[in-house]
This record gives sequence, structure tokens and C-alpha cells, in this order.
Amino acid sequence: MTITSASATSSSAFRFPLPRVHPRLRLPLAIVAIVLIAPFAVPPLLGIDPNAMSVLERFAGPSLAHPLGLDEFGRDRLARVLIGAQASLRVAVISALISCTIGSLIGLFGAYFRGLAGFLSTKTADVVLCFPPILLALLVVTLMGPGTTTLIWVLSIIYFPAFARIVYLEASRVSQLDYVVAAKALGARPRRVMFRTMLPNISGPIIVQLSLTAAAAIVTESGLSYLGLGVVPPDPSWGQMIRGARAYMERDPLGIIIPCVAISLTIYSVNLLTDRLRDVLDPKGLSGGIPILSPRRRKVQAAPQSATLEADTVLRIDHLDVATNTNGTPIKLIEDVNLRVRRGRCTALVGESGSGKSLTASSVMGLLPRGVNVTAGDIMLRSHNGKTIQVTTLSGEDLEAIRGRDAAMIFQEPMTALNPVYRVGDQLIEAAKIHRPVSSAQAREEGIEFLKRVGVNDPVRRFDSFPHMLSGGLRQRVMIAMALSMQPGLLLADEPTTALDVTVQAEIIDLLIALKNSAGAPGILFISHDLGVVAQLADEIAVMYAGRVVEQGPAATVLGNARHPYTRALLQSMPAAHEELHASRSDTLPSIGGTPPLPHERPAGCAFRDRCPHAISVCAEVRPDLTSVDGPDHLAACHLTRGSAV
Repeated sequence: MTITSASATSSSAFRFPLPRVHPRLRLPLAIVAIVLIAPFAVPPLLGIDPNAMSVLERFAGPSLAHPLGLDEFGRDRLARVLIGAQASLRVAVISALISCTIGSLIGLFGAYFRGLAGFLSTKTADVVLCFPPILLALLVVTLMGPGTTTLIWVLSIIYFPAFARIVYLEASRVSQLDYVVAAKALGARPRRVMFRTMLPNISGPIIVQLSLTAAAAIVTESGLSYLGLGVVPPDPSWGQMIRGARAYMERDPLGIIIPCVAISLTIYSVNLLTDRLRDVLDPKGLSGGIPILSPRRRKVQAAPQSATLEADTVLRIDHLDVATNTNGTPIKLIEDVNLRVRRGRCTALVGESGSGKSLTASSVMGLLPRGVNVTAGDIMLRSHNGKTIQVTTLSGEDLEAIRGRDAAMIFQEPMTALNPVYRVGDQLIEAAKIHRPVSSAQAREEGIEFLKRVGVNDPVRRFDSFPHMLSGGLRQRVMIAMALSMQPGLLLADEPTTALDVTVQAEIIDLLIALKNSAGAPGILFISHDLGVVAQLADEIAVMYAGRVVEQGPAATVLGNARHPYTRALLQSMPAAHEELHASRSDTLPSIGGTPPLPHERPAGCAFRDRCPHAISVCAEVRPDLTSVDGPDHLAACHLTRGSAV
């Protein structure tokens, strides 16, 4: 027993854990491993000479002895395509790595030191780029003679300028950012700043370019070998195989198909691996990158057929959960959100950036980012014909049908929401042309009428203008006109006044108030972090923090008698509210200490407890649920609100 125990201990002491491979890299690594290992491992196992000829069996078809058949000289195609891969892969990989190393160094040094270094790095790349790549390769190979070594250096010279320019541009952009300046201020040496601070943040474009370069090198090497200027016979290569089979392509099409398929599969496998590497190594990616294939749409549990909306309700969200997935671990971004928007009234979603307001609105429109999905709950929307639509069960085409017609969205930044290369009018009437048959003349008349409705002066001229010709306020009015063009029952406004100055903000708010009070007005879901703006427009308010609604109720009640510490902190951080709470205007305007937790770092219990001045021990243990505090319509999720105000 003692010996066995000692042996087990000794064995465990020398057991080295295998490195954990990221799940997203397993498939591409397996494919690339097969592509790289098979050409070197399979031929010795087969024991077939790729140059051995059997003239009497020329063009023999596939058989057990020769799975891919024989070529025009009776040589085994499987052996030749595998041996040919050795030359192509060796040339492509080595030349891509050399050009990546040289080009990245030149680009980094030029971007960091600027001046003469920057001038030389860009001009050196420009000089090489002036020559067409294939002609430059032909010139060098002709002068130096064909061969694998010559090809490697030729391709390295051809492709390093692309790396130099990409790295120079990306590094120049990154070098102006605060974290690079901070590294310099700390006394970091140039080498550390370039390779430890700047290079990791521009690795994505470099990896993508490496993939493109390796693929291009394979194609170029095959082309040169096809012309007789690449790999020297009798060594096989894919280009030589295509060249030899070209004269017999009608009689023996497999001769060309097989090396072409080998080239295509190799390029695809390299691109797949580098794309996945880019996604996995990107430090800014929360969801662990975007899958190479679109994930199958998740079938969310539909609401019962008998479920209908109340007569005055255009949107109801019940127990909505939205989550993403990082390294196989689900992370909830929104949890148990319940909202209702009524026709002709405004429900405001309020909270700091990252609280989940915009994700909630995106869920309604089916516009969640890739990798983010609705995992639970119901989103019920009233259609233009009065029927109840369960949004979470709709397919892509069905979602397109409700966007603009049943629900429309006003975005935060009108300059980026409007396409700069199209006239305002063309974008304004696009929804009408998509959702119903209408002539261009009729759509134009309707578009001009909507511009008048939202207060755009000289609407005929504005209709034919480009977005850059309009002020910020006019662009936002155009966005509102676009949202209203199909007279939807629900209007989602995602911080529509944030990018505007105070005067224009007031005009847009007045426009939305007039819209809300007009006949046949839609229900409005208004997203904002500014309680001052919300107080002018909202009928109901829902305050969100860390993906959950922490207080909701009638606007007058929530603003006049806030019961959650977070809501009170938001109110007190407003200058007007602070002046009302404190007689002296000289008091320092309070702010909320700390920052909201990231989705994957939310603590147990109440997510606001680390920033709350009133937190008690139970706040760290039990997460509070929304409960009635001042009647059935005013709810708050706080242990301290049960029976007394905060």
C-alpha cells in the first residue's frame, strides 16, 4: 500500500497539465493540423514514390491502390498532391511570417518615432507597392533562378508593405490614445510602449492580414510554378500539377480539380484559424468573438395563444432576460425586466450607461448584437391591425416586417444614423416603399408632409438635401419623421437629445410632447439618463441599474417620492433638484461614488450595495425584488423601502 501511494504521488508530481484550448479554436486547429501534418506524414505511410511512372496506366481512375487515380505520366495523384502541399505550405507560411515581422517592425517604428522614421517607413512601402506583385516576382525569379528559397524571399518582399502600412496607420491612431500617453508618462521605454502597449491593441488587423498574405502566397506560388518559375521539377507542386493537366482537361478533369480543391481547402482553413484567433485574442471582446457560422435562432417559449394585450397597451415586456456567452459561460445582461407602454403615453427607461436600457429597446426591435440573445421572457407588441405579436418567436423576415410599420426607433446620433451618401428624402421614403406599394411621387408628397409635421422649415429643399447639409436639430427631426412615416403604434427613442445642444434639446422635447398629445399618437418608450428631460415627457418611469429595474411607477410619484437609493442619488446629482433639497447653492453638487459593476462581476444580493450609503448586511446576502411601496403602481427593489422611506 505504501509503495502504491508513493508511486501515485510521484506520478502526480511529474504530471504536467495539458494547455486548455479555447473552444472556438478546437475545430480550426484540428483542420489546420490535418492540412499541415498530412502532407508530411501520409506519403511515408503510403510508401508511394510521387515521381514513379506507369505509362501504361495513364489517366487511370481512382482505385484502392491509387485513391485519386494517376496523372498524364501514370504518377500517383494522392502522393503528388500531398508532396506538392509541402512546397506550397512551406513557402506560404515562411514568407507570410517574414513579411509580417518585417512590415510590423517598420510600421511600429515609423508610427512611434514619426519624423524621418515615419517618412522612411511609408515611402519604402510605397516604392515596393508601385510594382505589380506578379511582375516583380517574375523579374526577381528570372534574375535569381527558380527555387523554393528564392520564392520565399520574393514573396516576403512583395507582401511586407501591406503589413507596414496597416501597422503604421493603426499604430498612429493608437499612439494618440490616453493609455499610450499614460505609459510614456510613467517612464516606459519605447520598446515596451511599442510591443507591450500598442502592438496588442492592433493585433486584430495584423492577424487578418497574415491570413490574407498566406492565402495570397499560396496562390502566387502556384501561379509561378504553373509558369515554370517556381518549384523546380521533379519536385511536385500544385501549380505544376495544374500546368501538366491543362492540356488534358477535357479528357481528365480530375487533374485540374484535385489541386484546385487542395488550394481552396488550404486557404479556407488558414482563414478560419486566423479569424478565430483574432476573435479570441481581442481583449475588447466581451462575448469571446463572433462565430464563423451564424448560430441557429433560439426558439424562445411563445406566450399562450390566449394572451392578449390590454386595450390601451402597445407593448408589454414580461420577465425579460437577455444574456451573452463568454468562453462557454452564460452571462445575464438584462434580468427579469417588466415594462408596459400605453398608447398616447410615454414610459421612460432611466439609468447610467451600461444599465441595459438600449439592450431592452434592441430586444423589442430584434436588433440585439450577434452573440447576445433573449433567453427568457415575453415581448408582446400590438400590430397595426390590432393583433398581438410575440416578438421573441419571430423569424428574421417577420422581424423585418414589423420594423418601421408596427415599431420604429429614433437613434441617439442622427449624423451616424443617416446614410451620408443618400439624400434625406430617399431615406425618408424608404420605409414606405418597403412596407406598401406606393409610387415615388406619392412617397415624396408624404415625406414632405411628414417633414412639415415635425417642424422642418422649407421641407421641399430639405427633402432633396444631404445629411451633412442639415444641422443636428434638423437631422434629428428627419429621424423622427422617418420613424413616424409608417404611423407605428410604438416609438422607441434611444436618448434622442443627448448629442444636441440645450436649445435644440428643448425643441425636440417639445416636438415629442406635441406628438404624444396628438390624435392617434403612438406609445413612446423613451430612453435617457437625464431625469430633467424625462420629467418633462414621461408618464411612467422605470429606473434600471445593472440590468434590472430597481424602481418604477408614475413619473410624478417616482420623481416626487423616490424610494430607491439609486433613484434618489440620480435626482440629487441634478443641479435643479439639488437646489431644492439644499437652501444654499454653494453646496457641492453630489455625485454617485464608484461605477456600476460589469455584467460578469455583479455581486450577490443587491447590485447597488457597494455604492449605497444606506446598505445593511442583508443587502449583501439577498437580492431584493420589486415590491409595492406607495400603492400598487409604485414599486422599488430595496430592503429599506419596506415600510419606511430611504
